[in-house]
Amino acid sequence: MGIKLNRGLSCQISELANMDVQLTKKNFEQLKENTSEMPQWIHFGGGNLYRGFHAEVAQELINQGKLETGVIVCETYDENIIDEAYYPYNNAILEVIMHENGELEKKLLQSTAAAYYCNPDRPASYEAVKAIFENASLQFATFTITEKGYNLTDINGNYTAVVEKDIIEGPDSAEHTMAIVASLLLARFNAGGMPIAMVTTDNFSQNGQKFQNSILGIAKGWVAQNHAPQAFINYLEEDKKVSFPWSMIDRITPNPSESVKIALENDGFENLDLIHTPKGTNIAPFANTEVCHYLVIEDSFPNGRPELEAAGVILTNRDTVDKADTMKVTTCLNPLHTSLAIFGNLLGFTSISGEMTDADLVALVKEVGYVEGLPVVVNPQIIDPKVFIDEVVGKRLVNPNIPDTPQRIAADTSQKVAIRFGETIKKYVASDVLDVSELTFIPLTLAAWVRYLLGVDDSGESFVISPDPLLADLQAQLSGVTLGNIGDLHEKVAPILHNEKIFGVDLYEAGLGEKIEGFIAELIAGPGAVRNTLHDLLNK
Repeated sequence: MGIKLNRGLSCQISELANMDVQLTKKNFEQLKENTSEMPQWIHFGGGNLYRGFHAEVAQELINQGKLETGVIVCETYDENIIDEAYYPYNNAILEVIMHENGELEKKLLQSTAAAYYCNPDRPASYEAVKAIFENASLQFATFTITEKGYNLTDINGNYTAVVEKDIIEGPDSAEHTMAIVASLLLARFNAGGMPIAMVTTDNFSQNGQKFQNSILGIAKGWVAQNHAPQAFINYLEEDKKVSFPWSMIDRITPNPSESVKIALENDGFENLDLIHTPKGTNIAPFANTEVCHYLVIEDSFPNGRPELEAAGVILTNRDTVDKADTMKVTTCLNPLHTSLAIFGNLLGFTSISGEMTDADLVALVKEVGYVEGLPVVVNPQIIDPKVFIDEVVGKRLVNPNIPDTPQRIAADTSQKVAIRFGETIKKYVASDVLDVSELTFIPLTLAAWVRYLLGVDDSGESFVISPDPLLADLQAQLSGVTLGNIGDLHEKVAPILHNEKIFGVDLYEAGLGEKIEGFIAELIAGPGAVRNTLHDLLNK
């Protein structure tokens, strides 16, 4: 009889141990009781990154006796994550670490003590989370809600309709994640203004600053609408009360893999069906992730914190976090990922490791990373940039056991390019030594993204474009541009390339607009143009 991952999991601990699953060293029921009485850590975003990283950090601290409470998970967007991936399994997670040699290292993570769909639409759960925020023992909240979760505005910089509604109607009917979080902070303020650290661990530069700006945007709107007092703004702006630490996070946690599921079933596990929710989340009773990981956080916790360092978290100052994050997000990993995502879709690839067997694509990421990116990187000292990118190119992206796809990484690209490429472009423009006109493969990637938006691959076949909040607007702007039909290309693409909201810089003012237009024209010339353009540029 196999091991079923379900609410009766605790009855099968001895069987799990016999299957080489690393187990918690603490009593889970006691952990839940401790957490209920004295919550310390709450996490927003119950998806794969939390399940494959933060939950492991917490488990390690619990195992060492450095944390006596568990994490409370809150999901604000997709209720099915909680209903289908947490409740049926008593919040346990089977973490599967995928080694390069094919080994699947398995850990049972029981560090999640409670899970809620935190939305006013589900009043009991929302009120439970609100009560947690009103508890003085709560030390910090962490977040993995993706870059778009912090965004309040549309392509033109205006508040979206849902944000406008949330500001007008006030905290009791919040819908946007930032408004929900602001309502919880307002509850904490009203309960006595206890301190707390709000720690975004999402993948974009200066993330804590954007987080604070978004919360303040909602809060100031409420003050203007008489939903909150001015003192609430003062509370949010006082970092000894509410801090918004900056962070850098790095661990590839792809969607649950069918191949991992089959391997686990062959080992005797049952009840492992992959979950595809109506809102587009892909999740499972297990979380597959890579071996390598980094988490660097600004050490600003006004209500204290557990000894996170004991689980490998690097605590440092804001400047060092910024340098480490800038290194990763704008140069040494994320831009490489996005380049592979865009070209991978256009060239018909379905795995990142598969792309890394293609000589042109390997050369492309080396050009984007080593040649065009590294010259603007400031060494953060805690991580060597050259060593980091060597590891990315030589070990991580090529790992065939990481079931990551260009389709997953291509999601929300409009929310990513300003950081992943715009920051490097701005540094070239500002430099007295570097010449922005010498950039080739970053502009080519941006051109390929515009080509990608047509939804037609290099052989002329349609493909499904990954979700993106600006997709409809961008495709409307490109209406009439088709493979083999350039037409008045400038009229179509100029409004996109001028848009600083997307790229972080006006690409024409930066001196790259015309070059990118030229690349777009080449890439849409006809079938095979993407491969030919890429290959020819690499072999000049």
